[in-house]
Amino acid sequence: MRKAKYREDPRPHIERAQRWRDANRERHLENQRRYAADGRKQLANRKSHLKRKYGLTVEEYDAMLAAQGGVCAICRRPPRDGSALHVDHDHATGEVRGLLCFTCNNALGDLGDEVERAVQVLAYLDRDDELTLLGRERAATLA
Repeated sequence: MRKAKYREDPRPHIERAQRWRDANRERHLENQRRYAADGRKQLANRKSHLKRKYGLTVEEYDAMLAAQGGVCAICRRPPRDGSALHVDHDHATGEVRGLLCFTCNNALGDLGDEVERAVQVLAYLDRDDELTLLGRERAATLA
């Protein structure tokens, strides 16, 4: 019943929660600190996120991570700051492809999963034309 009312119109529930947080700021902050420190809830959230978004269990994620040697599938570097690797998936099919670091995941996302665009980026980086030479000459004068 409660969930149905929330789905119908979440605004009153959100506004009531906001009023409570405003009136009980210290208690709210303490609740947040306790929640963040509780590893069980973080694990439950991770389990839920992996299953809901990618259809993966934590065990399947961990097996993928081990198979990749704990590093990004693209750059082969470990994640920075102890953060987890991101699940990369084909946006058209939902198929999971591998685990990527933040930088590689964003770069791939910016390319829009377009192979041709990635090839163009590689060709651009590998080119040795007049513009590149102009850049080298300019860099030589600045050095």
